[in-house]
Amino acid sequence: MSSHRRIVLIAIAGALIISTSGPLVRLADVAPATSAIFRCAYAIPPLIVLATLERRRRGPFRGRPRLLAWVAGLMFALDLLFWHHSIAYVGAGLATVLGNLQVFIVAFAAWAIFRERPSRALMAATPVVFGGVVLISGVFDRAAYGVDPVLGVVTGVATSLSYAAFLLLMKSASDRSAAPLAHATVVATLAMTALSPVFGGADLTVSWPEHGWLLVLALGPQVLGWSLITYSLPRQPAALTALLLLVQPMTTVGLSAAVLGERPSALQLAGCAVVVLGVLWGSRRDQPASGGLEQDEQVPKTSTV
Repeated sequence: MSSHRRIVLIAIAGALIISTSGPLVRLADVAPATSAIFRCAYAIPPLIVLATLERRRRGPFRGRPRLLAWVAGLMFALDLLFWHHSIAYVGAGLATVLGNLQVFIVAFAAWAIFRERPSRALMAATPVVFGGVVLISGVFDRAAYGVDPVLGVVTGVATSLSYAAFLLLMKSASDRSAAPLAHATVVATLAMTALSPVFGGADLTVSWPEHGWLLVLALGPQVLGWSLITYSLPRQPAALTALLLLVQPMTTVGLSAAVLGERPSALQLAGCAVVVLGVLWGSRRDQPASGGLEQDEQVPKTSTV
């Protein structure tokens, strides 16, 4: 197996693991800011262990990479606070679809930052995808799922913006995996605790079984899932990672229907289909590479996914 295929599989495995995040947040059944804070706080000890082991192999993590990881932590804090509120407003499945509009944001930002030129297909697909977002919002749908679909879309789009910033900063921070994620998670925990009054407040006196769901959320998606994704980020084009993360919303919609009984309306499901198919279409290259998956490693500056 080529190194590129291995990195792709690692990223997909990470996306599958974090696809359980939304359902776990719903199962914990605590305030959005509470679940966001605890998922990071519980993840800190194992991440520190992993970062310490990495430090022994590669030396201290300091300077510009550490600063970028701290800024990424601030973006991650906003990402989680907005996303956990979106879950409360529109359900785990739809909120996860909305949060993954980051594919477009990352693609265009990577064009400016890393010179990874987006394709014409992606540019053409952008307005189509945002049409899908309008359908998910329930503006034209009396049967829309969620307590407040419009506000769910607003917080979902805010999630995508901060999520994209987090991914790009983590890609730029370092080729390490444990140290950047550990630093970002510590900063995110502190930032969310400080910002929680603005986001409805957090209850730090959670009891069981809520603690159990939050522990699973921390050790599964937060530690294992994001460790795999962080490892893959600096080793492939940013937009390719963003595309592979689309495994998350598609899986979450299915899990939310099966486990939580979420039943979006027909128009909202159509919006999900438009978003996912639009992103997949937008990932097409203007001129397909002839060298298979390995070609992405050879020409990262022209990656269009």
